[in-house]
Amino acid sequence: MDTQYTIPSGLKSAIDGKCPRCRTGNMFAAPLLSFKSQKMLERCPACDLKFEKEPGYFYVAMYVSYAMSVAELVTACVGTYLLSGNLESPWLYVIVALATTILLAPFNNRYSRIILLYLMTPSFKFNPKIFQRAKEEGK
Repeated sequence: MDTQYTIPSGLKSAIDGKCPRCRTGNMFAAPLLSFKSQKMLERCPACDLKFEKEPGYFYVAMYVSYAMSVAELVTACVGTYLLSGNLESPWLYVIVALATTILLAPFNNRYSRIILLYLMTPSFKFNPKIFQRAKEEGK
């Protein structure tokens, strides 16, 4: 019996934090908006892909996170200027920058790793056979 499955898009899978190879297993132990740990799993529970290909692999994610932080800070400070029109008070911008950095730290941690695995690691590309096997096994 041949069962057809709908393959999720790469963008939806990345947003949901799914494995880049099978798009079914979770990459993180808890959801983004939870008070639990933001711990990344060592292996995909569905296809057993080891996420950290080599020791120190996720150091590159720091650079991705840095780029994301710069974009967020520029956006927040420009938005603050457009809303307040205040260019004289540096403390307003310091407070906005600190609040933005603290509030978006979990987002940056998670999505910098996801961007690294999905876009910057060609060896982790989607494999339809592994997706189908994971769906048949019910993972």
